[in-house]
Amino acid sequence: MHRQPALAALLRVSLDSFVAIGMLLASILAFDEPFEGSYLILALLVFSLTFPGSTPKGTSIRGLAGDVLANWCVIVALLLILGWATRTLGHFDQRVVLAWMLATPVALFTAHLVMPVVLRRLLAAEGMERIAVIAGGGDLGCRLAERIRATPFLGIRFAGYFDDRGHDRVRSVGPGESLGRLEELAGYAKTHRVDLIYITLPMASQPRILRLLDELRDTTASIYFTPDIFLFDLIQARMDAIGGIPVVAICETPFYGVNSLIKRASDLVLASVILATISPLMLAIAIGIKLTSPGPVLFKQRRYGLDGREIIVYKFRSMAVLEDGNVIKQATRNDPRVTPFGAFLRRYSLDELPQFINVLQGRMSVVGPRPHAVAHNELYRKLIKGYMIRHKVKPGITGWAQVNGLRGETDDLDKMKARIEHDLEYLRNWSLRLDLQIVLKTVFVVLRSQNAY
Repeated sequence: MHRQPALAALLRVSLDSFVAIGMLLASILAFDEPFEGSYLILALLVFSLTFPGSTPKGTSIRGLAGDVLANWCVIVALLLILGWATRTLGHFDQRVVLAWMLATPVALFTAHLVMPVVLRRLLAAEGMERIAVIAGGGDLGCRLAERIRATPFLGIRFAGYFDDRGHDRVRSVGPGESLGRLEELAGYAKTHRVDLIYITLPMASQPRILRLLDELRDTTASIYFTPDIFLFDLIQARMDAIGGIPVVAICETPFYGVNSLIKRASDLVLASVILATISPLMLAIAIGIKLTSPGPVLFKQRRYGLDGREIIVYKFRSMAVLEDGNVIKQATRNDPRVTPFGAFLRRYSLDELPQFINVLQGRMSVVGPRPHAVAHNELYRKLIKGYMIRHKVKPGITGWAQVNGLRGETDDLDKMKARIEHDLEYLRNWSLRLDLQIVLKTVFVVLRSQNAY
């Protein structure tokens, strides 16, 4: 991993906390409020929720604004829920809180927009900026250069490419970015300031790579090899070692080590709190099912769980039939199998509530790829590349696909492909903050009741 300059690392982890707490202090001063114990506790809570900060993923202005706003909404929602639960909302001046909540996302957006420019100039002025060149001007080299430019907190300035191919074959090399042929790289590194050299040549070019490494031994630059295997769609790729032999994880669950403990602890806390809150509602639903149609209250269906193992998933029965065979037809609009009371349950996803029991059992998570019937899995695993990768984690009651409009019936292959793409995106980018965002977004999605029948 790269060592970031101390200044850049400090700014990266503290920027969100500094801005959020700074805006809180500014709001308190603006309304001439005393900085009492309640505001100190609020500042400490904000610090715990924003430190260490993370760089927004959005590269465009619109994407940056969306990331900042989404993250801030999650933080505000958590603080409001905590304040309501502890009955401490009345200790704060409403004008201060409202001004702070509205002004902070604007300040965060401005800070993240301006910071890359300021940081780059500051590092250059202090002589802490590192110069990087790339050996290989293909697709991987181009993507690496773009990442370097888009990540100012690394403190790296990209100088250009070295490649033996002509400009007509290396379309990624822009004007002024071609520094010469590979054989000139060692000489350039000796006569110019080059701190980092990235080799992005194809692994099939082993003789050229070995020759280049031999030539670079007489330089002081740090050398990194980025194999073209990373052009593939990797899921939670990471380096490891077995008896000193380095291995690269091509497809791995994001829940290993401490992450697995965090995920399980959050599942237990969320499921316990939610079940305790909704138990009267679940009892009312059970009575309603019994009074409106014959049959059991709960419907048990086989689904694929972690690592593709079969599990039993609970749902409130919403149909007049109990289908769990080799061929299962998905529910469609005006499906005659759905009972009138079941249609109401499905519209607001109330039929899924017993799955919080599955979470406590350890079969499911609150957030994760939605489980499909075994019959549907067997069908789509043959039609969609990478379909079964979604089973590297426990299935969830809600997921990234569901809060992005991919809820309900998947009546064509393209819709299912889109759902799988979102599931895999969740695996790549998992964090506890993302889980909390999905939980909060689910509430609004369910209230809109789109595509559920």
